[in-house]
Amino acid sequence: NQTSGTEFVLSGLTRDPFLQRLLFTVVLIIYLIILLGNMVIMMVIRIDCHLHSPMYFFLFHLALVDICYATTVVPKMLVNFLVKGSITIAVNACITQMFFIFLSAGCEVFMLSVMAYDRYVAICNPLKYQEAMSKHFCYQLVGSSWAMGLLYSALNTIPVLNIQFCGHAEIKHFSCELPPLLSAACSGTYLSNVILLFSAVIFGSSSFLLTLISYIYIIMTVLKIQSAEGRHKAFSTCSSHFIVVGLLYITALFQYTKPKSVSSIILDQVLSTQYSILTPMLNPIVYSLKNKDVKAALGRILKKLQFV
Repeated sequence: NQTSGTEFVLSGLTRDPFLQRLLFTVVLIIYLIILLGNMVIMMVIRIDCHLHSPMYFFLFHLALVDICYATTVVPKMLVNFLVKGSITIAVNACITQMFFIFLSAGCEVFMLSVMAYDRYVAICNPLKYQEAMSKHFCYQLVGSSWAMGLLYSALNTIPVLNIQFCGHAEIKHFSCELPPLLSAACSGTYLSNVILLFSAVIFGSSSFLLTLISYIYIIMTVLKIQSAEGRHKAFSTCSSHFIVVGLLYITALFQYTKPKSVSSIILDQVLSTQYSILTPMLNPIVYSLKNKDVKAALGRILKKLQFV
């Protein structure tokens, strides 16, 4: 029964018809919020000249990554909720989805590190900010984030192409993430498991350390400010980013450090839902509610539209 495979069977979140209809409605609403929220953020940053700064340039690309991440997972998920029988996905489509999941996840964590570095320069070296964060350097940072995501994705995808899967193997998940995909393989998963572990540790720890070091310097600098108003103003410029980083890394930390005794298919699916669906939805909400500049820019655009 060994085969390079023609298709996989996805277990999905549930096979109960009522829950499928309910989840379809909920996930569709969340997906529309993701698209609308992130597109509005991108539109406001593009249109309003007050937001043409490195900080919002990086936010623009974070919103783009969130749209890519959600679009990689959610449309297929929605289609699966409408399927009454077995949920299947072609092997090539499954590996392609896995590639873009890795690409989006890898790019997102490094984009957040870039945004942390931007806040470090703005708060710790404000007089050199314009010189340090030049337009050319900002493009390099964004390009590096996409390149690291592409490298992370390629490292984990290429070994999977040589794995043998049993005929009609079942993936106990709602999407083609690598760990459940490897569980469905007949043999040859050792290399993929090793690469997944080392790449997650190296890429994850390096991006986390970059973010952590930036925030250590930020906090040390802010605490030296004499006035409470000055400290509050400095912290407010990075509070939105800190919340987003916290949501992502707390989930990732629990995912990779949880004991085997609490490991389960349902828990893994809940955690995957958090960082592939809920985080892209929360990011634009957090940035629009916590950021006065974005709210002010949105207000200016709406005023202009009223007079058109």
